[in-house]
Amino acid sequence: MIVSSRHELTVDQAKAVMHTLPSPTPGVDALHELAAFRSQLRSCLYRPGDALFELADAMLCTAGPVQSPVELSLEPEFLRRHSSVYDALHHGGVSADRLRQALVQRLSPARAGEPLMFAIDTTPLARPDARFADQRTMVMVRTKGPDMFLPGWDYSILVGIGWGATSWVQPLEARRVRPTEQAGEVALRQIRTLLADLQATRRWQLGDPPPLILLDAGYRGAELATELDCLPVQLLVRLRGNRRFHFDPPPRLPGTNGRPQRHGAEFSCARPDTRPAPDSEVSLDSDRYGKVTIRAWHNLHQQLTRRSSWWSDWPEDESLPIVRGTVLQVQVERLPHGGGTEKDLWLWHLGPQPADPVLMWMAYMRRFDQEHFHRFVKGHLGLGAARLDAAEAVDRWIALVLAAYAQLYLARDLVDDLRRPWQARPPVDATLSPYRVRLGFRRLRAKLPAITRAPKPRPAGPGRPKGSRNRPKLPRPTYRPPTSPHHPE
Repeated sequence: MIVSSRHELTVDQAKAVMHTLPSPTPGVDALHELAAFRSQLRSCLYRPGDALFELADAMLCTAGPVQSPVELSLEPEFLRRHSSVYDALHHGGVSADRLRQALVQRLSPARAGEPLMFAIDTTPLARPDARFADQRTMVMVRTKGPDMFLPGWDYSILVGIGWGATSWVQPLEARRVRPTEQAGEVALRQIRTLLADLQATRRWQLGDPPPLILLDAGYRGAELATELDCLPVQLLVRLRGNRRFHFDPPPRLPGTNGRPQRHGAEFSCARPDTRPAPDSEVSLDSDRYGKVTIRAWHNLHQQLTRRSSWWSDWPEDESLPIVRGTVLQVQVERLPHGGGTEKDLWLWHLGPQPADPVLMWMAYMRRFDQEHFHRFVKGHLGLGAARLDAAEAVDRWIALVLAAYAQLYLARDLVDDLRRPWQARPPVDATLSPYRVRLGFRRLRAKLPAITRAPKPRPAGPGRPKGSRNRPKLPRPTYRPPTSPHHPE
């Protein structure tokens, strides 16, 4: 923690923090590690597990973006009939717990004295025309114009974040936000299972810095911190520019009557006149952002209200909790691609460990790698290409997409650069992008041991009984959350 009133960092120090890649796990051969993960992935797939595994291989080796699952049956990596694709997705099985633990086991280690970093965010799969799809909710889809709410599915995706000048992440889990659930509740369960998996796989042990979870402004930090109390975890949440906090009240004078004051002076992110001198201020020079100034105010809390759905069932005879944290204000001289800098970045850190302002800012800048991950898996691996009407079948498809991306991550130093003639040559010793690694994965796959068995030919089925008729499906209504008379704070 920086306790001085002002601390200057040199350009070289800033570069060292921002552009240092995590060292690979010592003593582990990369090709052997990839083969071991593929074998472990096959053990997570059952019933028509071979078809599911070959579907993930075809996803990695096909040329161009994935347009639909059935088109992957034309790839040489998929040895079965095209009917096996939808049979595997609808009737197959994926052990989500075993797959998540296999991915956690291969997390890159954190640097000495720094925490493991993770990010959680939701991504929508809009299906407004799928009248027969089940368990659809209203999801927000961002467009060039105003945001739209359409029927579909929301998925909460957990990824591991690392340092470096690349956009690689390590996907760990994707959970669908079911009807009657909120994204914060799903994220809470993901954090709890993540902490258990980190200890079970020995990726985190007692005495290590608590893992750091990076969240966007749509998540409620105070509510999550209350539920995660007494657990070794840190939260770093982006704040909207209109958020308000409070300091602790002044000491109660002797002989004062009435109820003790719970909230002190107000601190508003939008009103500079409410902000006193910061507890610490850090300045550094960055090649991308110019001069960066980070101010920190400690022991600030929000005034919670029972009108929020999260606190509506809190016991009436108990006061709402006081959740204290550190508020960070980040001001930059310029943005990498232009644009105004009149809006500051506000962050709120909660956890058992004091916040290092420089580490918190640089860690949150890495959170945007998850947005590149969402864009890549949607545009190239076909995250939203499975036009299925069963939500559980979509869950299996998305699990295969995450497993395919994890293989690209493990193969990033094993493939040759098979770029197109019109594509630029990457810098020397630079890590290839996910797109470039995918171009060379088919050649790498030939060096890996075979996992699936050859398909057994079967005669044609008996077909539909004579005289039977199709039973029309009933449209599935879209779940819409009930409106509350109170606007949540």
